Amino acid sequence: MKKLTLITLETLMEMKENKEAFTLVDTLSGESYHEGHIPGAINIPVDKIDQLAPTLLDKRATIVTYCGGYACTASTRAARTLLDLGYKHTLDFKAGKKGWQDAGLEMEK
Repeated sequence: MKKLTLITLETLMEMKENKEAFTLVDTLSGESYHEGHIPGAINIPVDKIDQLAPTLLDKRATIVTYCGGYACTASTRAARTLLDLGYKHTLDFKAGKKGWQDAGLEMEK
């Protein structure tokens, strides 16, 4: 099993601030995504990750998954699936939507 890497809010903010190239993936439902998501995120629900990843994601890119927060397992499941599919640079932002909002950061709709 490939090693899963979790990143903190600070790491994600640093990546955004330094304009690093990465794809941010909201792994929640489309409905949840439209209610609000971290700016710049695309939506690939965890149950569709294996079918949508090949058309939406680049295997050479850095990918950061997130979901609702620490209690939510969608982003971790999605990250593991992506690693298994050969997306070697996949990271899991475990604090997710809740961590982002708790830090007082803006959501995008």
